[in-house]
Amino acid sequence: MKALLLSAPSTLDYVEFPDPTPAADEVVVQVHACGICGSDIHGWDGSTGRRRPPLIMGHEAAGEVVSTGPRVTAWKAGDRVTFDSTISCGACRFCRDGQVNLCENRRVVGVAPVEYRQHGAFAERLALPDRILYRLPDTLPFAEAAMVEPVSIAVHAVQRTRIAPGSTAVVVGSGMIGLLVIQALRWAGAKNVVAVDLADNRLALARQLGATHTINSGTSDAAAEVARITEGLGADTAFEVVGFTATLNLALAVLKRGGACVLVGNLSPKTQDFPLQAVVTKEITVVGSCASAGEYPLCLDLIARGVINVKPMIETVAPLADGAAWFAKLSAKDGGRYMKVILQP
Repeated sequence: MKALLLSAPSTLDYVEFPDPTPAADEVVVQVHACGICGSDIHGWDGSTGRRRPPLIMGHEAAGEVVSTGPRVTAWKAGDRVTFDSTISCGACRFCRDGQVNLCENRRVVGVAPVEYRQHGAFAERLALPDRILYRLPDTLPFAEAAMVEPVSIAVHAVQRTRIAPGSTAVVVGSGMIGLLVIQALRWAGAKNVVAVDLADNRLALARQLGATHTINSGTSDAAAEVARITEGLGADTAFEVVGFTATLNLALAVLKRGGACVLVGNLSPKTQDFPLQAVVTKEITVVGSCASAGEYPLCLDLIARGVINVKPMIETVAPLADGAAWFAKLSAKDGGRYMKVILQP
């Protein structure tokens, strides 16, 4: 089969690669669409250390079953599917409690830290455990279905705290996940959703996708603007989807006393400065959000019904053979102007 192989840092080769053979509890999926994630970009250049060559990356994908292992009974050739990016063991204490994202033995598709190497979906086919597959709605195109993984991250984050009807939520960062969090917040019942970013084009898209207010934090005092919007009270909840000290502090600063901050951003592996005294004296609830935990069926339904609209975020659908060129574009200084690029084997 053809695959896009990370053969060295910042080097992707379009190569022939051995076809996968399913284990007893696995299926082989023919990949029809796989999105390039921001984490793939940072893994491609070696900055995270979680994608050690040689590796086939890619974890946001959809396709169809082409073969199954002898113990697989729930799936057959031709089934249209997507899959969880986390391969959970299904047996540890967290899996038994439904917290598959916290699995003690978790592996991530398309990732190769020191502990393991798990080839991903920038290839024509890959083998996966049948327990992490999900059936696609009949009318959902593969490219849109490949967006379910980032959608699930957004929905999981929103469900990590209570969104009261009529409440105000601030989303710091209007990249891919931020735009999806904005839509998930409107679905969850937030009345006011304030998008904060440095890029006016992303803020315009945030407004199109459901933000009631937008603030460019490079040209405005975002905390003061949120105070004005909330008549001096502050926001009920804030979602930090970038992962830097400045954005973390801003997300905490916009909150009312007793508010809640959900931390989603994970861009920098470095320790961030944390305003401990402000969090304590305002009695802020701080919640982490990691991946997703079984929200795929809900998210597929939300996408299929248009409740969460992923179409405006798909920049292009390009052949897998063009993957190296797209990685170069996305990693360039102006790469932030692009939204989701879907590769098609």
